[in-house]
Amino acid sequence: MTRVLLFGRNGQVGGELARLFAQQAHAAKAVGTAVPPAWEVIALDRAACDLSDPDAVRAAIVRAKPQVVVNAAAWTAVDRAETEPDACHRVNADAPAAMASAALDAGALLVHYSTDYVFDGSARRPYREDDPVGPLGAYGRSKLEGEQAIAASGCAAIVLRTSWVYGLTGQNFLRTMLRLAGEREELGVVDDQQGSPTWSRSLARATLQLLDRHACDPASWAGVSGLYHATASGSTTWFGFASAIFEQAPGLARRPRLRPLATADYPLPAPRPAWSVLDCSRLQQRFSISLPGWREALSECLAAGAPNS
Repeated sequence: MTRVLLFGRNGQVGGELARLFAQQAHAAKAVGTAVPPAWEVIALDRAACDLSDPDAVRAAIVRAKPQVVVNAAAWTAVDRAETEPDACHRVNADAPAAMASAALDAGALLVHYSTDYVFDGSARRPYREDDPVGPLGAYGRSKLEGEQAIAASGCAAIVLRTSWVYGLTGQNFLRTMLRLAGEREELGVVDDQQGSPTWSRSLARATLQLLDRHACDPASWAGVSGLYHATASGSTTWFGFASAIFEQAPGLARRPRLRPLATADYPLPAPRPAWSVLDCSRLQQRFSISLPGWREALSECLAAGAPNS
């Protein structure tokens, strides 16, 4: 039995992971065999562990005695981070540092998620893991510092950088577009930022594939530890993503007219990278894992509907 401590059980990726762990356990029970690895999952939400308190984070890991720690929790209010940088830093940098230190002491593998916002967006080819970083805002800086703290800790860790995460739970672009479809006749959407919309369930599935292969094999951890990019394949703009949502979403009473905007036409407190496309070949080469294309994943997401809906 492999014990997993999951932070962020109510988040987009954390919620999907919790469901996938439960589904795998149910499937094993249904066939009457404990197909390894068998998971014992301790899933914590914000009420159970305050990530702004490093001591609480360490204590949670000490109590759980996990073989694997998954950090699917983060401060994701990108614009609010500009006015509350210290609070953002505590969750996105100090908490991962505490997790890494405690995971090292516990002899556990840490899986952590980071972001395309560690880059400045000036490239015009997909970013590789070893490309120079240069976050534009407080959120990106805090996530980069979280990555750096994990790397410096010496713990066994897999860090997955992703981008433009969406799903049918939580706050994200897809849900915003579906809500606005019922409220607006016309929508202006930014059309000069390029990225890869990534379904939270696709990312959770890739994570579970990694854990299925390596969680029970500590001897493999040193060889697989490191930084990996994990996004849907292909790319589009926010305007292109919105267009695909309205083309594919079933049962919409109306589809708003879309008007392309420049970033300068839609100013926000936090600057966004104009180019967020990540090269995921290292993940494919090391693990033979790749996420589906963004259009394919969007179609599956919309067809699946929200969990328990």
